[in-house]
Amino acid sequence: MNLRLDPCSPIGVFDSGVGGLTVVRALMERLPFESIHYFGDTARVPYGIKSVQTIAHYTTQITEFLLARQVKLLIIACNTMAAVSAQVVRDLSPAPVLDVIEAGALTALSASQNLRIGVIGTPTTINSNAYARAIHAVEPRARLTSQACALFVPLVEEGWLEHPVTRLTAQEYLRPVLTEGVDTLVLGCTHYPLIKPLLQDVTGPGVTLVDSADAMAERAAALLTDMNLHSPRHAAPQYHYWITDVPLRFQAIGERFLGRGLGNVHVVGL
Repeated sequence: MNLRLDPCSPIGVFDSGVGGLTVVRALMERLPFESIHYFGDTARVPYGIKSVQTIAHYTTQITEFLLARQVKLLIIACNTMAAVSAQVVRDLSPAPVLDVIEAGALTALSASQNLRIGVIGTPTTINSNAYARAIHAVEPRARLTSQACALFVPLVEEGWLEHPVTRLTAQEYLRPVLTEGVDTLVLGCTHYPLIKPLLQDVTGPGVTLVDSADAMAERAAALLTDMNLHSPRHAAPQYHYWITDVPLRFQAIGERFLGRGLGNVHVVGL
């Protein structure tokens, strides 16, 4: 496969909206010489309320768009898309494919001491049981406690990262998870790293939080090493952001997720 892939090519990252920019941020920090093309389907978000068939159709369109840009690696940054369409992407792509669920599951298993693992995510991600399948495929003895946290995404997009309402919401959501004695908690949504400090306060120091964005950056770095695909150019990389709509407050929300200015934004129709 790596005979057809150019180490100088960019990494492709995609998500249903802006949340995947937390993965881009982690990639920028871990792989500072890699160019990145990010695709956020901002016109059709949220995906969580759509059928599996519709999500697969949208995922196919985005995958083909990024493959046309000669990416050397595809990263599914959206937990919902990864839960229902990861195989669709792998079937289409000549480039290697990584997804946040697999990355989070493997990192959680390596972090857990007692094999009691909590997972929080959107209702669609939790209902898919994708994390349970990924974890049990590696370690059948692991005990999972999952909790859908529907309110976290709007709270994060509102910028209420340390707000008392967000803290109270986290306490309510995490109470049943913590009573199960978990020592590891997977943040199974790309929005959640922005409230990681608050979540750590609520869980206490005895629970290790698995940030799906950081886990993905480590997996991507390892794969590029294994396949000898690290960029040989030690120069400033190029970052491009492809979106399907410019929603209200896109720039402000996007820069909050990315942790820096957002340039080279292109609006495209699929």
